[in-house]
Amino acid sequence: MEESVVHAAQAVEGFSFYDLFLRADWVVKAVMGILAFMSVWSWAIAVDKALQFRGLHGKAKSFEREFWSGRSLDALAEQYAKNPKDPFTRVFAAALREWKGANPGGRVAKAANAEAGRQMTESESGLGILATIGSAAPFVGLFGTVWGIMNAFRAIAAEQNTNLAVVAPGIAEALFATALGLLAAIPAVIFFNALSANLGKYGAKLDGFVDELSALADREAK
Repeated sequence: MEESVVHAAQAVEGFSFYDLFLRADWVVKAVMGILAFMSVWSWAIAVDKALQFRGLHGKAKSFEREFWSGRSLDALAEQYAKNPKDPFTRVFAAALREWKGANPGGRVAKAANAEAGRQMTESESGLGILATIGSAAPFVGLFGTVWGIMNAFRAIAAEQNTNLAVVAPGIAEALFATALGLLAAIPAVIFFNALSANLGKYGAKLDGFVDELSALADREAK
């Protein structure tokens, strides 16, 4: 009885995640390393972008409150346009540069829209990496799976034995690579969708602000 318990414990220990990694050949180890890097990278991007978007929403709310507080454009320009630090103030600064002159409405709209587009493109940086990880990680894991299964068949051919003890290590390595691929891909897809929706809401608010600036410029020109 005690001997069977010892054998069972050794079997469990031999198939721990750490043991699976150590027992894998260099190709499967490389796949596992790449997938682990992808997973860490996606979490780092997600945390960074979540904090960035939280700050952008807070600054936008503060700016809009000041903008509609009844203060003059000169006072707002003095506070925000001289040193713009976020998309709303940068769009505002771009619009002010075109505020004077002929047809200010059209010029303001064009300048504000162009700056808003640049700011949104800059804010989207990093989301493409999440999309790439979400789509590529399962295939990287699949490659490791196929390679692990090939190793299992090589072991069968070398040992001329289909005993589970012969094929189990290669199959376990293959399944571990699959699991790592999903572990990297699923959070990346979730992060991408959530952050894209968050940025979409921010972009809608920024577009609304551009329209408001254009309307103000048109009314001033009349």
